[in-house]
Amino acid sequence: MTSDDPAPGAPPARAVSTLELERRAYRRRRSQRSVVVAIASTLAFAAIVWVTVLNTPGWAQVQESFFDPATAIASFPRIWDGFLLNLQVLAISVVTVGAAALVLAILRTLRGPVFFPVRAIVAGYTDVFRGLPFIIVLYLVGFGIPTLLNERIPPVVLGVTAVTITYSAYVAEVIRAGIEAVHPSQRLAARALGLGYVQTLRRVVLPQALRKITPPLMNDFISMQKDVGLISILGAMDAVRAAQAETSLAYNFTPYVVAGILFILLAIPTIRVTDWYTERLRRREQTGSIL
Repeated sequence: MTSDDPAPGAPPARAVSTLELERRAYRRRRSQRSVVVAIASTLAFAAIVWVTVLNTPGWAQVQESFFDPATAIASFPRIWDGFLLNLQVLAISVVTVGAAALVLAILRTLRGPVFFPVRAIVAGYTDVFRGLPFIIVLYLVGFGIPTLLNERIPPVVLGVTAVTITYSAYVAEVIRAGIEAVHPSQRLAARALGLGYVQTLRRVVLPQALRKITPPLMNDFISMQKDVGLISILGAMDAVRAAQAETSLAYNFTPYVVAGILFILLAIPTIRVTDWYTERLRRREQTGSIL
């Protein structure tokens, strides 16, 4: 018996049909054509950028004012120290926003007329802080709370408070939408099995809702990464305030670009994970529909 012969008792190998071979060849040709089109479009875009931007008379001055390597290297240590403060505020805010938003979403989904005042208050809260610009919240929190308490409060605490107040309203609505997207039969089946309200919410509803709301939650996290750069309004020496100080010393806007690049590098991993997870959900939901 040769190595190509089937093992004793094994089912005979199936021959690939002609239709399947044609489908594979079509997919292969389509993939090759997509690669060629992508390369051609990239080269065309690069040529357009070179003609319309890099080849213009004012590009040299723009490069000197915004993309000076020497100024970027000199200002990087101070900007990096400020960026660590932004990361500290972001790390704390992720926890506080998640906890506050979960409580608000659960209160908003309480059933029964007795909870109408609670639902109304939560709805009013989310309406106000989703419509109020974040910079105004920073002013109200950063200058209102210290004046009210008549004492100095660290900018980190004020920044976390402002971020939590604003983004808990956004995230609460996302969580509420995920909870209400779970089919009522899941809740009824859990109650029929003897689970209480809290057990049903924790063991049945929230796990299913979390899978549905992960992409929008990641998008809110990306937005929060950017907005923590506004805590410089409160007097915190973060990346943006450090870039402002370096710009005033060097008479050059390159430090702002350095700070912007740090925030971009912070956001890119989250963006890529969001795209990957969204594509994974799409493929799982559309299994069998793609030829």
